[in-house]
Amino acid sequence: MSSKKSSTGYRQSRAFHPDTSHNLETRKSLRTYGLTPPNVESHALQAQRCMKQLESKTSPIEKYIYLSNLRNSNVHLFYRLVLDHFQTLSPLIYTPVVGEACLKWSEIYQQPEGLYLSYKDRGSLKEIVRNWPRRNVEMTVVTDGSRILGLGDLGINGMGIPVGKLALYTGCAGIRPEATLPLTIDLGTNNEKLLKDPLYMGSRMKRVSEQEEAAFLDELMVALNDVYPGIVVQFEDFKNPFPALERYQYKYSCFNDDIQGTGAVILAGIITALRNSDIPVKDQRAVFMGAGSAGVGVAKQIVEYFMKEGLTEDEARKCFWFVDTKGLITNDRGDKLAQHKVYFSRDDNSGKQFKTLPEVVDYVKPTILMGLSTIRGIFDEPILRKMALMNKNPIIFPLSNPSSNAECTFEEAMKFTDGRAMFASGSPFPDYVHNGKVMHASQGNNMYVFPGIGLGSILCKAAHISQEMIYTSAVALSSTLHDSEFSSGMLYPSLTRIRSVSVTVAREVIREAQRQGLDREPSIRKLSDEQLDQWIMSRMYDPRKENGFPELEARVEEKWEEKEERIAAKL
Repeated sequence: MSSKKSSTGYRQSRAFHPDTSHNLETRKSLRTYGLTPPNVESHALQAQRCMKQLESKTSPIEKYIYLSNLRNSNVHLFYRLVLDHFQTLSPLIYTPVVGEACLKWSEIYQQPEGLYLSYKDRGSLKEIVRNWPRRNVEMTVVTDGSRILGLGDLGINGMGIPVGKLALYTGCAGIRPEATLPLTIDLGTNNEKLLKDPLYMGSRMKRVSEQEEAAFLDELMVALNDVYPGIVVQFEDFKNPFPALERYQYKYSCFNDDIQGTGAVILAGIITALRNSDIPVKDQRAVFMGAGSAGVGVAKQIVEYFMKEGLTEDEARKCFWFVDTKGLITNDRGDKLAQHKVYFSRDDNSGKQFKTLPEVVDYVKPTILMGLSTIRGIFDEPILRKMALMNKNPIIFPLSNPSSNAECTFEEAMKFTDGRAMFASGSPFPDYVHNGKVMHASQGNNMYVFPGIGLGSILCKAAHISQEMIYTSAVALSSTLHDSEFSSGMLYPSLTRIRSVSVTVAREVIREAQRQGLDREPSIRKLSDEQLDQWIMSRMYDPRKENGFPELEARVEEKWEEKEERIAAKL
C-alpha cells in the first residue's frame, strides 16, 4: 500500500483535524462522523466562508492571527486560499504585516508554530531537534532574531519570520508544509524594552558573543543534518549574516536570503531595467543609500552581472558608491570600516568627503538609486527630480521594509520623475495613474527567487548551494517577464504567476547544480527542459488535490482494500 509522499519521497506525518469537505464514508472510516456538521462542503464553499470571516477582521494583525489559526487547524484549506487569493493574502502572511506580528509575538502567542533552541540548550541540540514531530523535514528557515526586517533586535519574537517565510515556500513553490521547520535560536537580546517586558517569552539575558554564537551554530548545523540528512537551511535576519554563510556554504546545503536572495531578486530587476536602457553597462553609476549586509550582497551580485557583460571586476566595482550614516564610504574618511564595507570603499574622491545623500547625488550623478537604509522619505522630491533631470528613465529602487521604512513611495517616484522612473520596492505599493495610464508598482520581493532556489536544491539533492546557482536564479527570473507586464511599468512578473515562475527558477537552479556536479539526483540529468518542468510540477504540493491528510487517507484506502479482500474471499 503506497501513501502520498513529500517532494523527495518521504511520508507525511501531521495531526488530524476533521474537515467539512470529507465525504460521509471518509468521516465514518476515520471515526470523525458527527464531529462536523452533516453537510459535505465543496472547497469553494469553504473558501467563501473563510474569506468572509477574514473580511470581518478590522485590523491587519487580526487578519494575521486568523490566518495563522487556519493554517494550524486546516492546512490544505489555508493553502488553497493562499493560491486563490495570493496577492491579497501574501502581505498578511509575510511583509508588511509580519513586522507587526513580530513586534507583538509574545503578546499574541497562542500555539507552537516552530522550534525554539536556547543558548542554554547547547550540548543537547540534536535531542531537542528530534522533538519536532515531523520526521521528514526537507527545508528550514533559521533566525536569531537579531535584525528582524528594519525593526532591529526582537529576540525570539522574530519567529514570525521563519513561520511566514516557510508559508511562502509552500505557497510559491509547493514544498510540502509538513516538510518545513520554522526555527528560532534564542541567544539572548540586547533590546532593553523586551528584557523588561513581563510577557516576553525569550531568555532574559544579553546576546552572547559572536564566538559563542558561532560555536552554537556549529552544533546546530551538525544536529540538523544528522536528524534530517540533506536538509536545506536558509538563514534569515541575522545582524551579521556573513560569518555563518562563509563558514557553511561549501559544507552544507544552505544560503542566506538577506544577502543572496535579496541580491538575486534585485539583480533580476536591474537586468530587466538595463535591457531597456540606452546607457551601456560601463557607464552605469549606482548610488546605494544604506551599507548593510543586504545592500552589499545586492551590489556584489550586480558586479557579477557587469563582469559577465564584459567589465573587469575592478571596473564593475567602481560603478558603485555607498552611503551610510556618516556619508560616502571612502578609504580616507577617518573611521574604521566594517569588513563588509571595505570592498566598495572609494579611493578616487581626491580627499573630499560627502556627508549627505544630496551631496553624493550631485557628485556622482547616478543612473541607479538604491535604498536599503530603512529611512522613510530620504529619496525626497529634490532628489527624485534630480534623478529625472539627469536620466531619461532613472532606475529607482527603495527596497527597505516594511513600507513605513521605504525611502520613497511609488506615487512619489512616478510623480516627481514625470512617470519615467523604472521602479521596484521592497514592500507593495498601490497603482498610480499618470496622464490617464495606470502604472503598476513592481515589488522586488525575495519570494520571486527563494522558493525556487529551495525547491530546486531539494529536488536535485544539492551537496551545497553555490553562488552560481544563486546568480542563475536571478537570470531565470528576469526571463519570465512578459512584454505586456513591462509596458505597464513592471520589472517583475505578476504574482499571480508565482508558481510557474518558481518552476522556471527551480529548473535553472537544478541545471546549474548539474553543470557544477553538485546534484545528487542522477535520474533527472538527461531530461529535456520541458520534461524537467513537468517533473518539478509533479512533485509540488497542490492543496487543491488534497482531501484530508495523507497518512489518514492511506488508512481509509487500506480499510476499503481489506473490506474488498474479505468480500472477494467470501465469493
